[in-house]
Amino acid sequence: MNDDTIRLVTIGRVLRRRWRLLTVLAVVGALVGYGASVLFPPRYTATASVLLPGQWEDRELLTQAEIATSSAVVDRAAASLGRRGDGGELRDRVGAKATDGNIIKISGTAGSPERAQRLADRVAREFVAFAARIAGGGADPEAVTGPEDLRRKVAETNRRITELADAADPGRTVESVQARTALEKLRTSLEEAMKKLDQADPATNTAGMVVMGPAARPDGAAPPTRTQLVVGGALLSFLLGVIGHLAAARVNRRPRTEPEIAAALGSPLLGTVDVLDERPARRPGQAGPRDRVRRFLGLDTRWDAPAPQRFGDEAGRRVRYRRVCARLRDRLPGPRRLLVVVPDGDDVARRAAEQLVAEAGSASSEGSPGSGPLLLRVVRVPVSQPMVPDRDTASGALVVSSAGTWTAEELAGVAEACADSGHEVVGVVVAGTVRARTARSAGRPPKDTALALAVRGQATGGSA
Repeated sequence: MNDDTIRLVTIGRVLRRRWRLLTVLAVVGALVGYGASVLFPPRYTATASVLLPGQWEDRELLTQAEIATSSAVVDRAAASLGRRGDGGELRDRVGAKATDGNIIKISGTAGSPERAQRLADRVAREFVAFAARIAGGGADPEAVTGPEDLRRKVAETNRRITELADAADPGRTVESVQARTALEKLRTSLEEAMKKLDQADPATNTAGMVVMGPAARPDGAAPPTRTQLVVGGALLSFLLGVIGHLAAARVNRRPRTEPEIAAALGSPLLGTVDVLDERPARRPGQAGPRDRVRRFLGLDTRWDAPAPQRFGDEAGRRVRYRRVCARLRDRLPGPRRLLVVVPDGDDVARRAAEQLVAEAGSASSEGSPGSGPLLLRVVRVPVSQPMVPDRDTASGALVVSSAGTWTAEELAGVAEACADSGHEVVGVVVAGTVRARTARSAGRPPKDTALALAVRGQATGGSA
């Protein structure tokens, strides 16, 4: 799988063979999310709106939003709410932004809906009061009295224009009509200029700020809520578990094909054999709590192993074993005593080796034509520290391994251990798993059928 593109079938295999482990990871992630919600209690956010009448530029609105969250406003809000010290604690829980329509939205965040509503309303009122105070008491006296003097002069000018219009001879001469028209245009121009002056007066706009009602009490907590943290933690742990499986399989460098396994051991391939797919038997040393947990989570079997084929009857499987025995007899001219070396922990290879020993003994006892005695003895070798018994009466070693279980370095270590003990590796047998045909399990083929198929000509020819 390390060279293949990750497909949906691979993800489905992870979900099917590691669903217990993924479920445990999701539960752990949900517990972590719940713990985070306990450490960080839920927050509620309320929003109050302040209307700024008149015409404002965008940068002026941004300035007003900054003033709403300034220390001058927040400190006064903290004092009115009975907070000790300055408003440094509230400053991180108050926000303001300018929206369309000259509206400043002031938000307050607290641990309960009531306190959030009270905080937003208080900051909005303090902002309006602070802006009015700046407009009324903090302005320059000359700047305040200047527009009033100008309005008085404009009023006097309007009265003078009215007097001049009345004094002119109305409608009798062309000059009088032109004079009255010019005076009316002047009056209109002065009125428009005063309207623009009133609209552009910042003191008038600031003093006219209005809080648009109390802030609405929030119905739910601000994100992330406790539910979001729990669901997010479970989903994140689940995805990390799936991604971890895919990443581990992507970097897996274990040989999976028969030629790769034979090349790692440095010996010819004698054939492939099949065993029935079943859970590995519990060994005496695997009764501890750690092993029980591994079996419960499904960690005792590899998830990325190829799915067992859905065919394989007893006669067909025995033919493969007899072909391997026939090839061994052809390769060993002298005494036919071999050690069947099985990597410790490879349950599929162990069961295949035991079946191979049984088939070799059966063929020798029946005295098939051209078949001499073939004595096989199974030896388990740990791959971490491989050790093979010294050579006594055995004339070589036969290595049996399953595909995709061991790395090339581990298989090479087993071959070196055989060479150190004086055993020549005469061949390699690769074991796989198949599923028995349940529909025909009651009718087991007779033994004569298996013997009729296992003739010498078929054993030495063709691929096993």
